[in-house]
Amino acid sequence: MRIILLGAPGSGKGTQAKMLVEKYHVPQISTGDLLRAAVAANTPLGQQAKAVMDSGQLVSDELVLGIIRERLNEDDAKNGFILDGFPRNQAQAEALDALLNELTWPIDAAIAIHVDNDDLVQRITGRRSCKDCGQVYNIFTTPPKVENVCDKCGGELVHRADDIEETIRKRLGVYVEQTSPLLAYYQQQAKLHEIEGTGEINDIFAKICAVIDTK
Repeated sequence: MRIILLGAPGSGKGTQAKMLVEKYHVPQISTGDLLRAAVAANTPLGQQAKAVMDSGQLVSDELVLGIIRERLNEDDAKNGFILDGFPRNQAQAEALDALLNELTWPIDAAIAIHVDNDDLVQRITGRRSCKDCGQVYNIFTTPPKVENVCDKCGGELVHRADDIEETIRKRLGVYVEQTSPLLAYYQQQAKLHEIEGTGEINDIFAKICAVIDTK
């Protein structure tokens, strides 16, 4: 299985990706994580990325694709992967297709998780994460047993500074602007599958698995 997981901030995409990793035993490939890992490992591409980021610029698509190529050459990606956070627009999707066609590993499906914007705002403004183990909670829907204390490890829960409504709505606006053409791109390839992202986490997961299991 080779899938792209699409979803606005707060859509539950990260949660679903982790569940997919456990079920299908393929890696979740997040470009943000890859960039940080490449910089930390001081690889040649990581050195280039660090120089760009240190200058306050955005890392080029070409450089990101180079890092993705390196990651796909690792053994755990041979049976498939979940791409998370890339592509973000049609130009990146076209470049990714070119890379994967070269590797003879075309994408099987692009799965988009849709959630109403007002629901997303509530999810994100209520989000708290453990600074020690990374476990995520929501004070409105999935609060910890003890306020501001992680159920799993007892660590302190923190609220991201940019998880405020005004900032969130701007981020959602950018996501819609960038991603609408991307959805059309995968629709034209008959690879787009749209999943309703509200309801029980396990029910949403079952819908995603139903798509994957037909591939």
